[in-house]
Amino acid sequence: METQKQLGPRLKHGFRGLWDSVLRASSLLPELLPALHHLVGLQAALWLSTDHLGDLTFLLQTLNGSQSGASEDLLLLLKTWSPPAKASDDPLTLQDAQGLKDVLLTASAYRQGLQELNTGSLPRALSSLHEAASGLCPRPVLVHVYTALGTCLRKMGNPQRALLYLIAALKGGSICGPPLLEASRLYQQLGNTVAELESLELLVEALSVTPSSEVPHFLIEVELLLPLPDPASPLCCGTLSQIKHLLASRCLQTGRAEDAVEHYLDLLALLLDDSEPKFSPPPCPPGPCMPEVFLEAAAALIQAGRAQDALTVCEELLSRTSSLIPKKPRLFTDARKGTKESSHCPPWVSATYLLQGQAWVQLGAPKQAISEFSRCLELLFQATPKDKEQGPTSDCEKRCTSDVVLQQLRAAALISRGLEWMASGQDTKALQDFLLSVQVCPGNGDASFHLLHTLRRLDRRDEATALWRRLEVQTKLPQENATWSLPLYLETCLSWIRPPDRETLLEEFQTSPLEPCDL
Repeated sequence: METQKQLGPRLKHGFRGLWDSVLRASSLLPELLPALHHLVGLQAALWLSTDHLGDLTFLLQTLNGSQSGASEDLLLLLKTWSPPAKASDDPLTLQDAQGLKDVLLTASAYRQGLQELNTGSLPRALSSLHEAASGLCPRPVLVHVYTALGTCLRKMGNPQRALLYLIAALKGGSICGPPLLEASRLYQQLGNTVAELESLELLVEALSVTPSSEVPHFLIEVELLLPLPDPASPLCCGTLSQIKHLLASRCLQTGRAEDAVEHYLDLLALLLDDSEPKFSPPPCPPGPCMPEVFLEAAAALIQAGRAQDALTVCEELLSRTSSLIPKKPRLFTDARKGTKESSHCPPWVSATYLLQGQAWVQLGAPKQAISEFSRCLELLFQATPKDKEQGPTSDCEKRCTSDVVLQQLRAAALISRGLEWMASGQDTKALQDFLLSVQVCPGNGDASFHLLHTLRRLDRRDEATALWRRLEVQTKLPQENATWSLPLYLETCLSWIRPPDRETLLEEFQTSPLEPCDL
């Protein structure tokens, strides 16, 4: 078997033919059948563990004596396989053919259930996972099976039954990462934010504990026949930094700014513990993108009223990206000529200046705030999305350099600067920024409402009335669901500059002296 594993594909067809010949000749030597079925079990275990499912199916079809027109359902073939009863004078073995069959049945049912779960065949996945749970299922594997059942039932709209399986998984052994992560997803779906965050906190604690060394396996067990969890699988709970990032971001999204700050600062300390003094732009390794973690941490600090600490975090990010900040206006042209300057960093850097401006707003320093917003805009209007012809990009790149993100960043900076101009009594400059924000990001409704308010203040009746009519029509149209999502730091920043009540503004405008009949 070891030789077969080493030679691999070269013996694939040879071994098929060998097994076919041996099994067809076995009827002439019935006394060898127990040993032969034992070897079949070992071969099946090897082929299952190495994903040679076609060869395994062929072997079982031949063994069952019904190759032509036989079922290709691996579970059904394994159930049909009937190893001969062990005789009293048979050699003693640690694991007989029947024991191997039971292990193969459980492992196959579990693997099939996971595959069906990942492809969305939920009723079939539920059946396969129930099959695995009812078989010879060791406790560590049972924890994973129950977790997968919980995921399947949650997706099928049965949260209470899903919760029962997750509780059983948590009671079933020391492996608590996957069920805790799935529990957090379930509680988020149910709207129970407190329980969701508690599950994530417990998961962080569990991942912080050094795992004990694995006990060596002396038998062929279910665990040895299972593939490593796919990153998209519900059984992959990620790394400690990924879960800390998930916990911090969920706290920020749900309005728990103080808790978010605590978790973000812990996360930064963890990520920077053994890091290089500088870090590179994408492609990023799996996990949270480092610049985004800094930006989200700064946004959380501002949200929590800790503007000075937010400035410190922003300065740290700028110091780490200082070599990537453009020193001349045509950075992207130079990048196409082959220079080493990056076309990915400016969105992060400009976002850093945007957050620094918001921190200065909170500190009551309008001049510094306007300066930061202006620097942000200077970089943003140099930036262009990465050429799509350059090949696939990472998720981190797509978030940072997409058209939508660049447009919304420009709108956020223009609106923020416009609000500061307005607060200082410079309504004309504010009007210019709001007009430009509507032009660069037509889908940003906040920009239009700020523009309407400014036109009203400046008594520009014709323009205000025309804009008001357009906004009234837009508010009555059915809202389309956005097919894109923004980075969390940007969503948080946009929430700070959102008009408090759009409908009230429209109603006030309707009853104001700027009614069309007065014009």
